[in-house]
Amino acid sequence: MTDVVNFLTFRCLISPYALIGFYYLGALFMPVAAWLFWRWLGLRYGWLRQVQKEVGALSRQVLSPSQRVGILLACVVCFLLMELFWRMLFEFLIAYVHMAQDIQAIARPFK
Repeated sequence: MTDVVNFLTFRCLISPYALIGFYYLGALFMPVAAWLFWRWLGLRYGWLRQVQKEVGALSRQVLSPSQRVGILLACVVCFLLMELFWRMLFEFLIAYVHMAQDIQAIARPFK
């Protein structure tokens, strides 16, 4: 019963567990969801698919194969940096919650 009371009065935090779940949702699900959304937009709006085709054809005409590989590598590096930033953000959030729990545990005997 005290666990329920602690949960309802916010003495027991569920944030670390929720943050871990949201981290994996963002790290794994969001890139796939963004790709599926982009495909849906292309199917929903024909003009967008046409723009994609024209940009692809223009890039093949204007850019050399090494430049296209460079752009692809830059996109991969940006994606990896985004994933790293996402991980670091959640590490800081989880560390903050752990510090708050530790401070609460230290302060309890003084009440």
